[in-house]
Amino acid sequence: MDCEHQSKLSKAEKKAWRKQVKARHTLLRHEGIEAVSYATQSLVIANGGLGNSVGRSRLLPVLEACGVVDALLMPPNKPYSFVRYRTTDESKKAYANLNGKEIEDDLGQKIVLYLNFVEKAQWKQLGLQTFPSGLTVIENIVSPDVEQFLLESINWTEDADNQNFQKSLKHRRVKHFGYEFHYENNNVDKDKPLPGGLPDICDDILDSWLKEGFINYKPDQLTVNQYEPGHGIPAHVDTHSAFEDEIISLSLGSEIVMDFKHPDGATVPVLLPRRSLLVMRGEARYLWAHGITPRKFDTVQASQGHKGGIIISDTGDLTLHKRGVRVSFTFRKVRKTPCNCSYHLACDSQTEPGPTFPESEGAASQLEQDYVHRVYEEIARHFSSTRHSPWPHIAEFLRTLPAGSIVADIGCGNGKYLGINKELFMVGCDRSSSLVDICRERQFQAFVCDALAIPIRSGSCDACISIAVIHHLATTERRVAALQELLRLLRPGGKALIYVWAMEQEYNQKKSKYLREHRTSPGAKEETSECVSVQELPVGQMANVGEGRSAHSDPLDNDLRQDGGLARDIPHPKLPVHTNRTSFHSQDLLVPWHLKGNSAKNPAGPLGSAGPVLHRFYHVFREGELENVCRALHGATVLRSYYDQGNWCVILEKI
Repeated sequence: MDCEHQSKLSKAEKKAWRKQVKARHTLLRHEGIEAVSYATQSLVIANGGLGNSVGRSRLLPVLEACGVVDALLMPPNKPYSFVRYRTTDESKKAYANLNGKEIEDDLGQKIVLYLNFVEKAQWKQLGLQTFPSGLTVIENIVSPDVEQFLLESINWTEDADNQNFQKSLKHRRVKHFGYEFHYENNNVDKDKPLPGGLPDICDDILDSWLKEGFINYKPDQLTVNQYEPGHGIPAHVDTHSAFEDEIISLSLGSEIVMDFKHPDGATVPVLLPRRSLLVMRGEARYLWAHGITPRKFDTVQASQGHKGGIIISDTGDLTLHKRGVRVSFTFRKVRKTPCNCSYHLACDSQTEPGPTFPESEGAASQLEQDYVHRVYEEIARHFSSTRHSPWPHIAEFLRTLPAGSIVADIGCGNGKYLGINKELFMVGCDRSSSLVDICRERQFQAFVCDALAIPIRSGSCDACISIAVIHHLATTERRVAALQELLRLLRPGGKALIYVWAMEQEYNQKKSKYLREHRTSPGAKEETSECVSVQELPVGQMANVGEGRSAHSDPLDNDLRQDGGLARDIPHPKLPVHTNRTSFHSQDLLVPWHLKGNSAKNPAGPLGSAGPVLHRFYHVFREGELENVCRALHGATVLRSYYDQGNWCVILEKI
């Protein structure tokens, strides 16, 4: 658009044009979709996609009002789509008439479409997907009459003191029979069976499934869940030692898409039709995590009658299906002997149990004092010298907050995020007084405090960030308390962004930068600034202490001496010491930091001179663990969870 044409536009038209340009740049930056400045038959439609609740049936009539549509391609889970018209004149008409047009999405909310010409439809496609080995979906396993009978047999309004009633789950109603299923560890207490066993109405159904060969065991544990539209469950694997090699789930009332995730990062969405039976055995039972994404619509095939199976990436045949109230009957057989499956690394019966330390709140506090607080005080200057560049997703979170927002950075380190957005009122706090001193030298507002007790008024913040902090807390209870403290600071509707180290440093068939930078050559230059981590990895940071993985990959040198008055750090006898730049083999561990110079606070020698090795405590999070904890918080909802270069990340909203 030339300057003369721009000058003739109305104020509203100029605003729409600016948003159209912004949409074009966003699609290029995040999706690699390149718009062209000349007219073609094809257009990309920003905001008009399955990923932001716009179904095919809602978008297609709007597009057809401008001409004959040859194809409408809607990539799964993307907030955009592509339309190809029969002629260029028709696409030009759509470009002129629909840019800035307001329509309703499938939730009844107003959205605005922005269109740009493209040479061809292109997007980041999913790889070829197949059913996880050992997974079976059996459709129409019960009749509509039996379905109705089962649904009516569950009395959700009975006395909450009944042992089969579980009232602690915020997002769904649940009952247990036979044994109570404990969601915190995906296990049961085998010594505490519930009275009454399974409901009598299940006997005939289970016997018929056994007779027909659909199942191999008669279950003795049942969990009944009622899901409202928009609710889900985090991805998880039921504990190996708890149940036999068969878990079955009957879907009643409504269909659902369940996501199966392999440890290498591959995800397979599987449609579970109403009245279908899901059977998980072998690899599907023991290795693949299964979960349900919280949303009100699922992406399904438009023309196949919603048959069960994989939701394939046929973008010309995908649409949205509104979820209804779903009730699942999940049956398991409690295992009486240790698991002997062939998935040894994932099996709790065949791997060494994790360290039991700390045994008490006092021991946990002392562990953090010795292996987090003290260490960051010593390494503060060296640590700060390795922390310069902000992480893109964190910077984007801060830049998208409204001007004038009050934001707290809990565990601000050297304050590298405090100056990202000059239109925000940001304050930082950290457990390390040395790191807070560095923040003040940089003219940032910061103070010393502990993440478990933040002296900020409740409900006074529009947003909070906690980058690589929570994983320095030594027990689940302390990690939950720190998250709840973050939530306390937020006003209703306020958001918190949380990053923690991931156990999975290989994800989605890719190694994190942390692993890719492992130096094996004896002559390789030792990395003291950790510049790669500065660019890519938000790392290490205590309940308010800085961030950073050690750049040193050598094992602990037992001959290190006291240097400049700073004694060599002694590893804790009950915690394993991690070898830097390698995969994690324990969730609770010590990570070495090889200090350069004689003293972190006042280095007397050159920065590259040998110094002591100090050890920082970490609890690295498994997939789904952070999201699971966050969903259990009182007064919070998870807006988004994602993986970012070796870290698990969650955006919370206070409700």
